[in-house]
Amino acid sequence: MKDSIEPRIQNQFGAFCAKVLKNEAGCIRREYAHRHDLEKSFDDLTSTELEQTATLDRYFDDEHIFEVLGIPVVVCGDLLAEALAQLPEGKRNVILLSYFLGMTDREIGERLNVVHQTISKRRLVTLKELREYLTKEGFEWPDE
Repeated sequence: MKDSIEPRIQNQFGAFCAKVLKNEAGCIRREYAHRHDLEKSFDDLTSTELEQTATLDRYFDDEHIFEVLGIPVVVCGDLLAEALAQLPEGKRNVILLSYFLGMTDREIGERLNVVHQTISKRRLVTLKELREYLTKEGFEWPDE
């Protein structure tokens, strides 16, 4: 009797598993059909729709590199870079070495073979020129 029960239970269990798998396969087919109805292939998108899905990284768009004494100096901001580019090389070098590389007037003077008092005067005159240029270009200064 025990021998006749085991095959029957195995058959029932096998039928149950087959039913579960068949139902699950139906659920998966319905899910795929539902997704197919909602999703659209990239090939089917118009150019306007494609533009809406795109993103453009602009990490380095406003970075400009100036070279001072063989050292690359990165300046962020188009307006500032344009203002610096308008300056004669000597004045630009003083500003870049001072404010972007953190050198003192004495260090700059040693590098450029100029007296440090001259560097100080050149920096002050150049800052005034930069301020005038940036103001003329519409830069709004924060409240001082």
